Amino acid sequence: QVQLVESGGGLVQPGGSMRLSCAASGNIFDINAMGWYRQAPGKERDLVATMFSGSSAVYADSVKGRFTISRDNAKNAVYLQMNSLKPEDTAVYYCTVLQGRLYWGQGTQVTVSS
Repeated sequence: QVQLVESGGGLVQPGGSMRLSCAASGNIFDINAMGWYRQAPGKERDLVATMFSGSSAVYADSVKGRFTISRDNAKNAVYLQMNSLKPEDTAVYYCTVLQGRLYWGQGTQVTVSS
């Protein structure tokens, strides 16, 4: 099993920045990808960004140019730097790890509001 612990959510004003962190622990031996999903109220859970072992990354169109995903393989950690935040970015953000199956964190709330 793999456990994920997220941190860094909260309230931020439109146009502001926020950084999410996620640390993986447990039976880690060959992580294929680490990433972030989000789920807004009444909507489906959608991919925000994911980074593969070769450091290539995929972003949702809605966050391209504003969000940056990064990994620290030595720490089994993944980060999401979010800039120019918009109210529509408000959601619960979930960290994910792909290792044989997809593991999920517990989620952290990000609220963008003035």
